[in-house]
Amino acid sequence: MVNKKLNFAAIDIGSNAVRLLIKSVAVGASPAEMTKALLVRIPLRLGEEVFARGSVSASKEKRLLRTIKAFRLLMKVYDVTAYRACATSAMRDASNGERIARDIHNKTGIRLEIIDGIEEARIVYDSHIADLFDRSGHYVYVDVGGGSTEISLIAEGELVGSHSYDIGTVRQLTGTVEASAFERMDRDLDELSARWPGLKIIGSGGNINKLLRMGEGADAGVLPVETLRDIYTKLRERSVEERMEEFGLRPDRADVIIPASEIFLDIADRLGADSIYVPTIGITDGIAHNLYARYLADMQDDD
Repeated sequence: MVNKKLNFAAIDIGSNAVRLLIKSVAVGASPAEMTKALLVRIPLRLGEEVFARGSVSASKEKRLLRTIKAFRLLMKVYDVTAYRACATSAMRDASNGERIARDIHNKTGIRLEIIDGIEEARIVYDSHIADLFDRSGHYVYVDVGGGSTEISLIAEGELVGSHSYDIGTVRQLTGTVEASAFERMDRDLDELSARWPGLKIIGSGGNINKLLRMGEGADAGVLPVETLRDIYTKLRERSVEERMEEFGLRPDRADVIIPASEIFLDIADRLGADSIYVPTIGITDGIAHNLYARYLADMQDDD
């Protein structure tokens, strides 16, 4: 008899894109055995307006509502057991973010949580990322998004602490990153490097995933920093249109990939790292894994 499959849905309302991930798992299997059933990505780029003018426009709000309605229908098609919808940096900064979240809940039944950067980092850690690496090692997990960058210290398989910085790819393109944010991040990185010598970097986000695939010789999910530097130089020398044509980049990737590369290179240089591990796991994976872990815990409580 085939084990029944359960589906769990994660919605990530980011500064660059809005994503729906549905992961499937057999009842009783471990969260690490979850597999992707569906991934939908809508390049809404909420941060473009929010970081420049402080709020989400009526037209973008309407597109976001339509997107969430479509996601709700897809979740019904996949008979989703549980879902969680999280909004990050752009909705945090938007003066009308809370009101939009309430309106979407009233019109779709989907509850949006506007979470802070530390919660973002905790969710990603819940994706069991520590299980993929040597538990005796020390790592910094770096998630570069459209509106913020989260940096977490993982030592001997445990999450030691996290910091969130208002440094993101869309925020950089709009020229709204304050110098103090970079100063704080660099200062914290210097302290981490001094206290934990030889830290290894784990990279997360659509840009580093793409950069890994672009790197010739990038093997087993590892992107050498020098390879990243070479790719960055080639990309920077070309226009957005040339990047799209030569490297097969989507329009909403061809511009943000430059500031993403700069952020990763800055962090690697600060830590003296020569490579970046890229397991292609992000916030949506963490949400789905956490939902299933909660489901298993509830089952045990009922026994």
